Amino acid sequence: MWNWDFALSILPKLFDVIGITISATLLGFVMAAILGLLFAFGRRSRFKALSLATAGIVEFIRSTPLLIQLYFLYFALPFYGIELSAFTIGVLGLGVHYSTYLSEVYRAGINDVPRGQWEAATALNFSKIQTWMRIVLPQAIRPVTPMLGNYLIVMFKETPLLSTITVVELMQTAKIIGSQSFRYLEAFTIVGLLFLLLSYPSSLLFRRLEIRLNRQVQRKGVGM
Repeated sequence: MWNWDFALSILPKLFDVIGITISATLLGFVMAAILGLLFAFGRRSRFKALSLATAGIVEFIRSTPLLIQLYFLYFALPFYGIELSAFTIGVLGLGVHYSTYLSEVYRAGINDVPRGQWEAATALNFSKIQTWMRIVLPQAIRPVTPMLGNYLIVMFKETPLLSTITVVELMQTAKIIGSQSFRYLEAFTIVGLLFLLLSYPSSLLFRRLEIRLNRQVQRKGVGM
């Protein structure tokens, strides 16, 4: 049965490691956002070999489970002389895995930029960098920002997988508490509630952001 005294006693231990879960999520997302954009550029490259190679890498990573990728990074890299902490490998695994999904989000946003915007940049004699930085990317990323936020929440909910490579985050701490006390109900229930309390408000925030962005787009459309 549920024991409130025990539940309250383990809260400090869980709160101590919640920062690890949040840090892994945010660092992994930053990596995924940057690498995903590079993948999107690679797939749009006119250099056929680069485009095909990027497409192959993206599809391979998307088609294999994150758990297997984490195991590979954790157990295989040391054989090649690459020694990284479990936390670093966890961030790397999350970042690389979700960069392939974000690359498709970026590609969808870029493809939605009207052709006339590209032609206008050419007519104004913009360089490629100016075209991308001042015209294309601002218009491509803003509509897909809510989708990027959704993937941030998904990554947050995937962090328990890092416990499989000994990262002491929320789930791993709950396992340790359960193995020491033989009481798993309170630990896992509290962890589940913490994930809910952090992810649900975030999802509401991104929904509001999506509504706001849609209104801005509609106003600009009316103004035009």
